Amino acid sequence: MTLPLIRESQVALRNAATSWLEQDPDLETREELTQLLETAGDVNEPGVELADDDASDRAAAWRELRDRFATRLQFGTAGLRGRQEAGPNRMNRVTVGQAARGLADFLLARGDYPSVVVGYDARVNSEVYARDTAEIMQAAGVRVTLMPSQVPTPVLAFAVRHLNASAGVMVTASHNPKWDNGYKVYLGDDDNGSQIVPPSDAEIAAAIKNVAETMRVNELPRNSEYQFASETLIDSYVLETARVLGTEPTDLRFAYTAMHGVGWETFARVLDEAGVARPVTVDAQLQPDGQFPTVDFPNPEEAGALDLAYETASAADAELIIAHDPDADRLAVAIPDADGSWRRFGGNDIGKLLGWRAAKLLAAAGETGTLATSLVSSPALSVVAKRFGLNYVETQTGFKWISRAPEIAYGYEEALGYLVNPETVRDKDGISAAMAILDLAFAQAAEGKTLADLDDEFTAEFGAFESRQVAIRYADAGQLPAVMTKLRAEAPTVVGAVTVAEFYDFETAEAPANILRLQLADGTRIMIRPSGTEPKIKVYIDAVSTDGSIAERREAAAAQADAAAEAMHALLTN
Repeated sequence: MTLPLIRESQVALRNAATSWLEQDPDLETREELTQLLETAGDVNEPGVELADDDASDRAAAWRELRDRFATRLQFGTAGLRGRQEAGPNRMNRVTVGQAARGLADFLLARGDYPSVVVGYDARVNSEVYARDTAEIMQAAGVRVTLMPSQVPTPVLAFAVRHLNASAGVMVTASHNPKWDNGYKVYLGDDDNGSQIVPPSDAEIAAAIKNVAETMRVNELPRNSEYQFASETLIDSYVLETARVLGTEPTDLRFAYTAMHGVGWETFARVLDEAGVARPVTVDAQLQPDGQFPTVDFPNPEEAGALDLAYETASAADAELIIAHDPDADRLAVAIPDADGSWRRFGGNDIGKLLGWRAAKLLAAAGETGTLATSLVSSPALSVVAKRFGLNYVETQTGFKWISRAPEIAYGYEEALGYLVNPETVRDKDGISAAMAILDLAFAQAAEGKTLADLDDEFTAEFGAFESRQVAIRYADAGQLPAVMTKLRAEAPTVVGAVTVAEFYDFETAEAPANILRLQLADGTRIMIRPSGTEPKIKVYIDAVSTDGSIAERREAAAAQADAAAEAMHALLTN
């Protein structure tokens, strides 16, 4: 229920904002909050409510104060992530300070002499938040190691394992819009450097809440006598990641974009170590820049995000494009099409090819292991695992789960995340994944073939797999539970013209999840889940065909996927 803007709630909001101002160490957020309070002005007269459709500046200011101060940014299994502004429901130096002290208290309660390694990317305030974290946690009694400069997220994840740290903190909002920032937490020891999962997330959240309710950030002890990580740590990551390349490099021409992030410096070192010639670079996006001047949303999946890469690659007559998101934990790949345009591989396309590569490597070494993916990713990986006699695990969405699969040899999720080197990094890693893609591309080039040919070979060997997504946006996130409840109560028996052969509710699973699965009679699988960050219901559709030629298989699978997508859109909007 939305807090009504009446006199009593306005007084509480104004008091909360005033208290915030008194402990905020950041001049910029103090100034913008002071201006917001001035615009909001006086509270209402008794019995008068400010209407939500009031278009005045004063009303807008009060609604903004309500959004920032009526709740707080939730610390969950993804840590913290949000817009950078003043208030407990935003990312800023106060929420980061509270998180740092709360995480320190959590670690100190877990055991004696805990340690943490802290990293940061190039987003606005990332280094500030990292240094605040280092000073506050060091003063609280946690041994802190701060990365010496901005680094990709996979390097921080590597550092947690390499240094045998109790925990890791990465200040990044990954591929979020430029005005966001975030705070990602990893745990060492028995958690092997993976991201946090329940119950740790709730325990850390409780510790942060206690700090927010009983302490003031400007009064928290600080200690700047933490240590900096040695450059040899990054050297070790570079060396281990270069070893992912098992094929002799060829003269394959490829282009690269860092999407204004921090991937290039480390990726370039890995290429040099592996003996790979430097790519043609998208210079306008090569250097770190938290303002992201050439892209509205620095996510390789977004329409238009790779346009400069396409232009650069075409001008250089390149045969491959490799793109990282701003913190380089995700990888995008594109190849030329016959008509001169570019074909961007989807996450499932890359995922199945890298899974096939992993299976072949295990077979060649006479080893076994687990191929893992999320529930909403393509079932293609399960077919590969079965063919090679490997274990296969489907997890809840997110690498915090995928990375914990027993005996994991390879894992991926459809949102461009790939884990190809689990002994080095227990998280998605766009840099090692790029080396694995180059490994495949070089092997193909040595035989006069391309990644498109490899995709054809996969289709001939395992079948054609086609994926589609449908996202239905609602006016309010509060509508999502009702939609899911209705789907459970009135389970579809037909999708379009195809019968639903099986309906499964993952709320009844051993590890419950708010996901529904429809298995259609033609083999198409449909997964339905509410978004955790937006007022959307997301539908993931996967179709497969194993009959006929390569072209016929693809045409049949595409037709099934398209028909299911159209039918699900109609079902959720009527």
